[in-house]
Amino acid sequence: MAITKHTLVALVQDKPGVLNRVSSLIRRRNFNIDSLAVGHTEQPNLSRMIIVVNGDDAGVEQVRKQLDKVIEVVKIVDITKDDPVHRELALLKIKAKASTRSEIIQIVDIFRANIVDVSSDSLMVEVTGDENKINSLLDLLRGFGIREIARTGRIALTLAVPVHCWWKRRRCRSNRRNRRPQEPKARQTGNNIGIARFRRRPEKLVRRYHGQNLL
Repeated sequence: MAITKHTLVALVQDKPGVLNRVSSLIRRRNFNIDSLAVGHTEQPNLSRMIIVVNGDDAGVEQVRKQLDKVIEVVKIVDITKDDPVHRELALLKIKAKASTRSEIIQIVDIFRANIVDVSSDSLMVEVTGDENKINSLLDLLRGFGIREIARTGRIALTLAVPVHCWWKRRRCRSNRRNRRPQEPKARQTGNNIGIARFRRRPEKLVRRYHGQNLL
């Protein structure tokens, strides 16, 4: 089985020791926690825990089932295959001399990051985005010298409507909107030849069918 990065989202009760129980269970299953973020939710007395682990699908599913049996865990799901929106915040303290300060500021502007603190020999940069964006910025700034790094870890939420379902419904609505009403076809016998076409365009009073003029 291929080892991939999985994102588990759990709703847990705000009680002492819940974080220790969750992390201990994952450790007993011989999984390494890549990142873990906990915060309050829209519901009182509940917290949302985002856990990122590396493993195969079968092993991560077993961990999810074991965590679901913990009393303080209200609900836990694996949202890896749901195309979630995930972000991460990082604070970087970079060595900055007078000769390199302008170049660092240009790189920070390209990545749409913010400079939150300036001193005589360093700059503190705040960057928000996915992991690839933050890692790319780190690779460019390592040449100047990095003093400290603080990262929050991944936070994620699923989309309200999946992209493929939204696009499919939009196409169906546009097809219904652009569809023209169909007129009944006239029988191609006797004097009924071409009556339906004649009703569509009444400005053309003469139609020629097989050498005959129809008024």
